[in-house]
Amino acid sequence: MPLPELNLSLGLTDNDGSVFYSGHGEGKVIVRTDSALRHHTITITISEQEVGTVNLNTHNKSDEAPSVISIPTYQMLVTDDKTNETEVYKVTRDTFVFKEQKTKKGLWSFLGLTFLSPKNFLFENIPFEPLHQELETFDISKYRKLNVEELTYTFQKDRQTIQLFAGDINTLEIQKDVSYFVIVDEKKGQRFIGDILYREKMLKLTPKVKLQVVKRKKVSKAIETNKDGKIDKLIYL
Repeated sequence: MPLPELNLSLGLTDNDGSVFYSGHGEGKVIVRTDSALRHHTITITISEQEVGTVNLNTHNKSDEAPSVISIPTYQMLVTDDKTNETEVYKVTRDTFVFKEQKTKKGLWSFLGLTFLSPKNFLFENIPFEPLHQELETFDISKYRKLNVEELTYTFQKDRQTIQLFAGDINTLEIQKDVSYFVIVDEKKGQRFIGDILYREKMLKLTPKVKLQVVKRKKVSKAIETNKDGKIDKLIYL
């Protein structure tokens, strides 16, 4: 078990008459620190800044719905209060669940030949978004689950289950009652997992992990995609 990091009290003075030398003087203190047990924090901040898209498997049972959809990604920062090193990642903020197939309106539907009309696919969004504050903070330290391939933090807020996921995004099966933050990196989540383990080692004690979520100005209620999973239409709240 790692030993706690101690910030021990130490005082030095330039006066021979100081109480440090059993004297009565009080010379100028050159160095003084406070004794304390140091607790460090890893901070994960999910921003509102959109930085691209990622293709996610839908794992739909329907043969007609797209097997992959393209969704937006957002900037995520990871830092800690000891090393002050900052790493940048991409993360999803929307959880899309297939609802129904729709027929696009056009010439064929106007002529009554709807079977010839192109199809769109409606996916409902189950996002987590701060309701009353621009920035909401969670202590997620005790919700960590780690194995060889995945690191997750699963917690609840106002009866809503939320999961921060790092791992192979192609194997993640979305649960309908869970809102996901899916970390996207070039090594199937291993860069993020390695980053967290490195910081834990540097901080010695198991650190506090703080998740900050910045409120977005616009959040889609649903999306419509084409058969290839590309977004045709965003439907807002």
